[in-house]
Amino acid sequence: MTKQWTIQDWREAYQSGQIQLDDLKAYVAELPNDDHAWISIASVEQIQEQIVALKVLNNEDLPLYGIPFAVKDNIDVAGFYTTAACKEAEYLAQNDATVVEKLKAAGAIVVGKTNLDQFATGLVGVRSPFGAVKNSFNPEYISGGSSSGSAVSVANGQVPFSLGTDTAGSGRVPAGHNNIVGLKPTKGWFSTTGLIPACRTLDVISIFALNVSDAWQVAQIMQGFDTIDDYSRQHPRTVPTQFSKGKIAIPKQLEFYGDTASADAFALAISRLEELGYSVEAIDFSAFNELAAALYNDAWVAERTHAVERIVKREHTHPVIAKIIAQADGFDAVDTMQAEYKRANLARVINQYLAPYDALMVPTAPTIYKIADVEADPLVKNSHMGAYTNFVNFADLSAIAVPNTIRDDGLPSGVTFIASAWMDQALANFAQTWQAEVNLPLGTSNKKIEIQSPRSDILSSSNTVKLAVVGAHLTGMPLNFQLTTRGGTLLEKTKTAAHYKLFALKNTIPPKPGLQRIAKGGQAIEVEVWDIPAACFGDIVAEVPAPLGIGNVELADGTWVKGFICEAYALENATDISHFGSWRDYIKSIQSTNTKFKCNCIGEVIQ
Repeated sequence: MTKQWTIQDWREAYQSGQIQLDDLKAYVAELPNDDHAWISIASVEQIQEQIVALKVLNNEDLPLYGIPFAVKDNIDVAGFYTTAACKEAEYLAQNDATVVEKLKAAGAIVVGKTNLDQFATGLVGVRSPFGAVKNSFNPEYISGGSSSGSAVSVANGQVPFSLGTDTAGSGRVPAGHNNIVGLKPTKGWFSTTGLIPACRTLDVISIFALNVSDAWQVAQIMQGFDTIDDYSRQHPRTVPTQFSKGKIAIPKQLEFYGDTASADAFALAISRLEELGYSVEAIDFSAFNELAAALYNDAWVAERTHAVERIVKREHTHPVIAKIIAQADGFDAVDTMQAEYKRANLARVINQYLAPYDALMVPTAPTIYKIADVEADPLVKNSHMGAYTNFVNFADLSAIAVPNTIRDDGLPSGVTFIASAWMDQALANFAQTWQAEVNLPLGTSNKKIEIQSPRSDILSSSNTVKLAVVGAHLTGMPLNFQLTTRGGTLLEKTKTAAHYKLFALKNTIPPKPGLQRIAKGGQAIEVEVWDIPAACFGDIVAEVPAPLGIGNVELADGTWVKGFICEAYALENATDISHFGSWRDYIKSIQSTNTKFKCNCIGEVIQ
């Protein structure tokens, strides 16, 4: 078996018979751990138990059938010990965390629990009794944390995806340091049932993957409201699925702590944004910096102290962790309320700053350090890692970390795109375009993303429906508002397959066309494909008058989407306008046939 397989690679290997489920036992038994990425690797018995359960499902069409994945060791997996990188806190999990349960139900197989900064407190990956996790590109350097092992196991191709957590950057910093994707969801989108908390009000479970498409596919399986998670949230009815403003913000106050290679990498990212057609504007970063500093320098540290000390005594924790949680002793309840008021104010300011932009782009981390340097100065060096991450969950934002470049010293440098809550799909769609543009090898491999047709870059979601429009709902046409007022987003302008005819219907207000699929003699007709929130799709359908309806329409690339079609009876007296190729061109032809004449009294008249 090979490394650096994406989810699709694994799926194709199973389908072709190149590998079988039972091959996973030997594969997992040979997983190396010289980089300290793993706390525990699944035994043959643990793999066999999952294989048996999967075979009982008897469904090889499951989206993650037989796909191995890793789980950060502060997330429960039934039959595995959970440690949070603290041996004194170890317990045998009796149940799967909700997200793990969903992934298993989709066919995925847990192959081990990964190392982390103890109790998910740190952004460096060295605060663990199980060893400092080594960077996948240079073992002298930090991997980033706290989800260190989860990131490195993906970067080294041992698994195509893994679960991390992200309270203040733990799902993003390791992605940036290891040339992979880190998806940090909106708070509450993924259940945290079965997670040992770091800061309960801020924690999310995150995803690492080699590419954006895999991360998004996993997210679609993990997402959903959890009635037993007090911090779970319902996904809103309407949210944009694409960027539409054409503007990206960057920090006016940039800090790289003297690392010119990181500064150069970010300058490259800015240039790349401009090449993609975006306007880049610098915004005041003072509020972001102030909120980021509050995580460890204000009463918020008490939440982390509570999470740890309900499990183990302070003296049983890593020395650096003990020093951090001891800071809570200096705060009281009044301080806590003042900290919350300050957080709310800064969060509002930050969201107001971001409102005019599609997203904020920041360096995922301002620099990278050697393991020895972090161990010599653990608190200061760690705080540097959170410069562009700590504020995100505080301000209720969504984010995705993506590769940017490989520096001259051979180390990866990433960027993170940050947007309002619930902009996860829009971020992922843009991030997929970004990753294709960057075109770096995946993780530590030489393999690059396979760039296919433009439509392959459009990520689907259970929360939206793709709708092809051909007439009065086109951009600029009279009924387009029925899409835009319901959160519809234009995905692309394309054509149908060459199997259709277009007719101008009689006696319709406003004028409308009818699209008909035919067996022979058809042609391609121009359409727009819109992404419609699923919760609003029925409202649009309810407004469609006879003889029109919503059916399935084949596009030029062979994919099928929902679309406007017409009943055959209405076409008997309609005008065949297929030769125009589009409703828009037909309308232009009508307008151009109007005659013009001059009148001395009223000027130009159009008939």
